Amino acid sequence: MQKDLENVIAEVAEDLFGQKVVIELTRPEEKFGDYATNVALQLAKSVSKNPRQVAEELTSVLQTKLADKLSAIDIAGPGFINLTLNDTSINQAMYSELSRSLKDQTIVAEYSDPNPFKVLHAGHLYTTIVGNAIANLLETAGGNVHRVNFGGDVGLHVGKAMWGILKYDGQGQVDEVAAKQHIQSMSTESLDEKAAFMAARYVDGSSAYDEDEVAKTEIVSINKRVYETQTSGDKDSDFAYVYWTCRQWSYDYFNLFYERLGVTAFEKYYPESETAQLGIDTVKQQLAKGVYEVSDGAVIFRGEPYGLHTRVFINSAGLPTYEAKDVGLIMKKWQDYAFDTSVIVTGNDIVEYMKVVLKSIEQFQPELPPRTKHITHGQIKLAGGVKMSSRKGNFLLANDVLDAAKVASEKINAQTNDQVSNSAVKYAFLKQRTGGDIIYDPEESVSIEGNSGPYLQYAHARARSILRKAENSPSHSKLDLESNQDMPVVSNITPSNSVPTDSSPSKAETGLNVTFEPGERSLARKISEFPEVFDKAVNELMPHYIATYLYELAQNFNRFYEHNRVVGDDRQAIRLKLVELYAQRLKTGLELLGINAPETM
Repeated sequence: MQKDLENVIAEVAEDLFGQKVVIELTRPEEKFGDYATNVALQLAKSVSKNPRQVAEELTSVLQTKLADKLSAIDIAGPGFINLTLNDTSINQAMYSELSRSLKDQTIVAEYSDPNPFKVLHAGHLYTTIVGNAIANLLETAGGNVHRVNFGGDVGLHVGKAMWGILKYDGQGQVDEVAAKQHIQSMSTESLDEKAAFMAARYVDGSSAYDEDEVAKTEIVSINKRVYETQTSGDKDSDFAYVYWTCRQWSYDYFNLFYERLGVTAFEKYYPESETAQLGIDTVKQQLAKGVYEVSDGAVIFRGEPYGLHTRVFINSAGLPTYEAKDVGLIMKKWQDYAFDTSVIVTGNDIVEYMKVVLKSIEQFQPELPPRTKHITHGQIKLAGGVKMSSRKGNFLLANDVLDAAKVASEKINAQTNDQVSNSAVKYAFLKQRTGGDIIYDPEESVSIEGNSGPYLQYAHARARSILRKAENSPSHSKLDLESNQDMPVVSNITPSNSVPTDSSPSKAETGLNVTFEPGERSLARKISEFPEVFDKAVNELMPHYIATYLYELAQNFNRFYEHNRVVGDDRQAIRLKLVELYAQRLKTGLELLGINAPETM
């Protein structure tokens, strides 16, 4: 409906004034109409007329052109045009399907990006939740989405962790035999315990690297040994046993976490060991062509000519830095998928870093940076928490956040499960615009009152309860079965990891001759907004638009339900259809966010 109106207004503007304008209708407060446009103000200067006069000329034509769609068209203020849809148009708009604007496009969505030998912190939790929601949006919009993950199974952090592991039972010395025996002795321990052990050893190595020159030399040597283990294919030495076993522990730990969180599985995990060599080869090839240059034995890219800064891509020891590995990753994704768009979700601490990497690639593969969209986010803290630092060990674990939500949820309902509390965390993160820091309050997130995930899950379950009552009630007793009282909360929610599909009824079911009462019309109007919100969320890669819409929709329904009896009313048929469409929009929207929509609570 919105695009149809925009097209008509643009055509009329061009016919009257010979001007091509881009029309972007907005949603005013309901009392002012259903759509508003400032096209008259856009045109006024170029046609040398007063905006009000331009608006009057436009509306005189639009009244005729849109007579079958509008019940009113008004001019407000200096020349804003407000459009009010008739009930037939509102009814049609409720059934609009979500657009498939990305049909046939190949999209790579990279997010989560945990490093083996380190634990998952709250930042990984956030990027996993946001990345999953963005991938859902892109896939529902028709994109052929490939979900991929990237992490450092080689690099200095691995050298630090391996140093800590090799020294742990070595009585102050690096002891590969003792380390292997210790790793073997941990075979029956849980993945969480194994991950905590590796994280603690990483902290040991980091502290030693900063404070002890002897240890620093040892760590540098171990770091080289890790690369050699990869390139040689060594699987037999004690060192290799420790490395490969701990690496696998990490991957198993990551997969267990994703399973607990209930997100769509990744298609591919790119370890840095796979991208490092391609990154080195690419950088060296472009070094010969002048894109990169040698400085003090290292290979660098000078970003200053582009308003950026200089970064090292291959260090003086001949090893690839993160920069070269990211070059290799981007080239590998291009080789594997020839993508139309590559979305990368990370913390905002690497914004400038990524600009340099992409600017260097632009010099020899200019089509790739414009296809790359880098989405960033801030720090995650519990209310009153401290900034995370996995290097120092005083960081907030991903599971800490999930556990805090579960504890808070159990205070409300002893029968709660991970699906309830995890959904609360997801919504608490996703309702906020991606980019800034987030202070997470566990108790607020699990409340069934206010702007929370459980509130919206309950709203969906409540709507489904109304529909079940209507379906199961004999006509003579329908009035007795209608109730506006809250339903008890139970935890029988099952996970829903599939990408949502819009479940709107076909246009043949719209029943075009409906006349709405005020409360019905208000709810119908809000239901009809969903495709527009979806388009905005897809275009800007911002899931919070969906979350905001769902909360507003649920509030609108509560106002409607408070004043309009559904089951047993003379207008039962139309009101039940509104409840059904409302529940469908809630379900689709929640699943876009990676949150299941329960039938009962």
